[in-house]
Amino acid sequence: MNETLKPTLPIDTPASGAVSTPRARRQTNPAVILLVIVFLAMAMTYVVRSGEYQRHGIIVVPGSYKTLEKDASLTQLFSVPVRTPDDTHAQPVSLTEAFMAIPQGIEKSVGLIFMVLFTGGMLGVLNRAGAINAGLERLLGVTRGNVYVLVPCLMLAFSAGSTFMGMAKEYIVIVPLMVALANRMGLPNIVGLALVVVPLKIGYLASISSPVALSVAQPIVGLPVFSGMSMRVAAYVIMLPVGIAFMFTVLRRFGFDRAVALQFDSQRLSFRHSLNIVLLGVGIGFLIYASNTWHWHYTALSAYYLALSVLFATVAGLGASEGCAAFIEGMQKVLIAGVMIGLATAVQIVLSTGDVLDTIVDGLAHLMGSHGPILSALGMFFSQLLLELLIPSTSGQAAVTMPIFGPLAQLSGVSPQTSVYAFLLGHGLTNMISPTSSGLLVLLAAAQVGWGAWARFILPLLLVFAAISIALLITAVVIGY
Repeated sequence: MNETLKPTLPIDTPASGAVSTPRARRQTNPAVILLVIVFLAMAMTYVVRSGEYQRHGIIVVPGSYKTLEKDASLTQLFSVPVRTPDDTHAQPVSLTEAFMAIPQGIEKSVGLIFMVLFTGGMLGVLNRAGAINAGLERLLGVTRGNVYVLVPCLMLAFSAGSTFMGMAKEYIVIVPLMVALANRMGLPNIVGLALVVVPLKIGYLASISSPVALSVAQPIVGLPVFSGMSMRVAAYVIMLPVGIAFMFTVLRRFGFDRAVALQFDSQRLSFRHSLNIVLLGVGIGFLIYASNTWHWHYTALSAYYLALSVLFATVAGLGASEGCAAFIEGMQKVLIAGVMIGLATAVQIVLSTGDVLDTIVDGLAHLMGSHGPILSALGMFFSQLLLELLIPSTSGQAAVTMPIFGPLAQLSGVSPQTSVYAFLLGHGLTNMISPTSSGLLVLLAAAQVGWGAWARFILPLLLVFAAISIALLITAVVIGY
């Protein structure tokens, strides 16, 4: 890091570049990437046979897969097919339906989209109030900008919330704060984003007691929820230090020097700033409690963020007009997230409409076959890794795949616990980089970081985690986990 750091760098001003490479490069808009994936999904409905499983609710019935007849001629591309719930024949997705899937995806995800917009608005109010800048100035003044203390503590806290309580959407509030922290130290937005996303995804990979994944996956294969904790703890204990080491490597790559004395302002905060920071901390704590106790969903969360915005503006002494302007400005910064979420959901709609998703699952199940426990476990891992792109929902992927993969794995000598482990590792790994994951897209939007820049940044760590996951999975098979 240069020795002439400017501690007054504004929160909205990126440091020496918002990408992870020193040479500026033209970024592909992530919406373009997702739009391409939508039309690739449409093409799949013509080249992949259609079929379906019977279901009890959202859980598929093993052995119930049947192929559906389908006219996959290119004349269907320009038709407007009439679909009814009791159709016995499949139809590929037409060009018209592919375009319609995009607004349908936005409509289907409207709750999540509004939650993201209201979160951005709340942070816009906090930013206008000056509380974030003042709080970070105080924090860095007290710690002398010692990232070798800050980074491990922050990553431990974020990963614990994820792996023990299944926290994910709650971190959208934290991302802009960490981006501001990185900017204050002369680092680009993507470093602040990584401070949250890397530990969050490590927590999801391990899922020691995450109810989001385990409450669905384990009962399907006949296991008590939260059982078999040992190997999940091992994944967490191994991967978290690797993630911290990766972040230290990133800091060195961007020029951080531990010998640099950072002269940040460590004066006491004003009463208004202090009160708003206390309210933010209490608000996040209550959010975690309410989400786990009352299972708040998107509508309740949006209302909560709106109420906090009013509270922050009042404490800061912002007038009604100024508070509204700050809220709208904050919403505008994350508006692209709404489009991204709609496009990601459109991929699922297209595959579901063309009845090819169950066919892909069935094909992967047959590829697993009976090749011995180690190869079968690895086959399940790679299958889950690929299916995360098509079914980014944790509970949705568990509901579709575990009833099929679980029994097949047992026939090859793979225990139900190891089957769940393969699901957690495969799903969690792809979720670090998947362009169809609405959760990841929301965090990227909050940090104002493009998907392409993030993919290049995180790929080395992803490959290391993949090697660790394979080693852990083989160990699980060998020890009879």
